Amino acid sequence: MDDLWSALTDPRRLARWLGEVEGDLRQGGEFRARYFASGWEGTGRVEECEPPRWLLILTKSPDEPDGVIEATLTADGDQTILVIEDRGLPLQQIAAYGAGNQVHVEDLAAYLAGRERCNARERWQELHPAYQELAAHLT
Repeated sequence: MDDLWSALTDPRRLARWLGEVEGDLRQGGEFRARYFASGWEGTGRVEECEPPRWLLILTKSPDEPDGVIEATLTADGDQTILVIEDRGLPLQQIAAYGAGNQVHVEDLAAYLAGRERCNARERWQELHPAYQELAAHLT
């Protein structure tokens, strides 16, 4: 659990799988980020932080609604279950965000396993149609 927590909160480790993150990632801290796979750029604030189990951040990006990202880590034997909830997403872009978030999580898994990140553009294009189909049923 501690290793996964570090991969989610240490800017040097985030740079290996998620993107460039600069700033303070402790409770109340503010940061700037640019994600590799999705190209998202913006700022964030760590609203709540209970190491190594729970993280709640608020995000801001030009021309996009403010977002909330919540990460919960739960021990399961000698493994850790990670649940990430990304709230405040525009419904008309939910499929694109879903595919992008999956690419980010797959890149995290690859990093933790000692592998390289995927080709984000190709992987997103593979995933996006399935997310579009799922999004078509949302109202």
